[in-house]
Amino acid sequence: MTRAILVVDVQNDFCPGGSLPVDGGDEVASTITDYLSSPAADGYRMVVATMDWHPDTDTDPGFAHFAAEPDFVDTWPAHCVAGSKGAELHPNLSLPDDSIIVRKGQRAAAYSGFEGHDSQGRSLWQVLRDRGINQLDVVGLATDHCVTATAIDGKALGYDVRVLLAATAGIAAETTDRAVARMRDLGIEALDRLPARA
Repeated sequence: MTRAILVVDVQNDFCPGGSLPVDGGDEVASTITDYLSSPAADGYRMVVATMDWHPDTDTDPGFAHFAAEPDFVDTWPAHCVAGSKGAELHPNLSLPDDSIIVRKGQRAAAYSGFEGHDSQGRSLWQVLRDRGINQLDVVGLATDHCVTATAIDGKALGYDVRVLLAATAGIAAETTDRAVARMRDLGIEALDRLPARA
């Protein structure tokens, strides 16, 4: 079995001070950094980080993911606009030099990392296939949205998926609890503690 870790959307706009902050997002960034630099993470074949990379509505007014009065279900405040400071990975997050970046959301909301592509135009599925990955650990932001969407898509594609809850944070307790219950119902492991070994 060959395992990768997916670091989902640990970007400035999803951390305190950003346009759509998740409480504790900066702490999640630090937790992931510490975990990836520990012996526990030695078993990963690769590290992939996903990033929201949305268009500027000044140049793409048809992008319906943003709204001046968002409902926080289908529409949201503007966030992670491509090339902006808010779209950058949080400074507390330090990734290995050989990590793969997958960007998503250029034309649609794209909650799942499996909707994104790397700099070579490969889908996340192709990136993982090319390295022979069949097991995934998922961490990042936010538990009740993009983390869950990515984990569910990974499970549907046949991967053995674990979500490491100690390295995630959700927008709200109620929606996070529902998301974790849904993942577990689908056979996704949701671990409260970081594993001693990848």
